[in-house]
Amino acid sequence: MLKYLKSPNVQQFFLLLRFLTFTKMNEIFQKIITFFSSKGENQSIELDPMKYLIIGLGNPGAQYDDTRHNVGFEILDKLAKEFDATWKDDQLGYVVEIKHKGRTFVLLKPTTFMNLSGKAVRYWMQKHKIPKNKILVVLDDLNLPFGKQRLRGKGNDGGHNGLKDIDKVTGGNNYARLRIGIGGEFHKGQQVDFVLGKWSQEETDALPEIIKKATETIKAFGTIGLQFTMNQFN
Repeated sequence: MLKYLKSPNVQQFFLLLRFLTFTKMNEIFQKIITFFSSKGENQSIELDPMKYLIIGLGNPGAQYDDTRHNVGFEILDKLAKEFDATWKDDQLGYVVEIKHKGRTFVLLKPTTFMNLSGKAVRYWMQKHKIPKNKILVVLDDLNLPFGKQRLRGKGNDGGHNGLKDIDKVTGGNNYARLRIGIGGEFHKGQQVDFVLGKWSQEETDALPEIIKKATETIKAFGTIGLQFTMNQFN
């Protein structure tokens, strides 16, 4: 019997059996991993219909505080303050979450600088699994008179570099935007100085009401929807 077990053919048979057993067990193990991984993936892509991403456009740094181009930052600052929420310096931006009427609003102030805003927007959309119909971008607009606001569900970038980059990085302009008019009272060739300039005293005095209306518009966007908000606040 021992002589039989030591024969080359029998030894080869047992080696083959061990190999097949190992292969089969490895296959089963991989199937188990795939099963649980797929469950995790399926859970991770579930969207929260009550969550919104609100992006205020601007440039980071104290030198840009109180400038026309940073009105998006100012509006989100006011909204966060209303809810006693504290900003966190996070990935690609300052972020805070607020709750209002059962909705979650993720507020984002990108720190990528205006011309690279799309990178931050895409990151936080993916992180929170928020689709484009649940995001709202708040920005300054030279083409609107000072203090006038306009909410739209989509549109062209209007020459705004922040919107241009968001369109490019997220794959289109099919997202809501709230434009805040800063006017166009500047001489030819002075557009950059005007946009990056500080508010005048007259503008500063008028800003609180303008910002208040914008924050109310943002809250309405998440509670009564885009169309009703446009009808009420445009």
